[in-house]
Amino acid sequence: MNNSKVDLLQGTLEMLILKSLSTGSLHGYDVVTRIRQMSDDVLTVQEGSLYPALHRMEERGLIDSEWGLSENNRRAKYYKLTRLGRKQLENEATDWAVLSKAISKVMQTA
Repeated sequence: MNNSKVDLLQGTLEMLILKSLSTGSLHGYDVVTRIRQMSDDVLTVQEGSLYPALHRMEERGLIDSEWGLSENNRRAKYYKLTRLGRKQLENEATDWAVLSKAISKVMQTA
């Protein structure tokens, strides 16, 4: 992929956040790191996008948060999926599979 910035739609960012939290609770920096690692350094999430998304998701009941200590002994807010968040991730994964298959078909036609 070239060096152009990959912009994510709001819903896509939320889906990626849900997926990054699917294995356990993380603080914000770890969510960003997990998404970057899972995408082989293609996707980068800026703090200006991450924290508003986390706040919206918490308000909608998709994630919960609690304060804890990071690996550097610093106070950090840890986020985890709720039952509703797990269900939302399942639904979005199904929708994404259908959408990505359709887009691939379009891109392969002459």
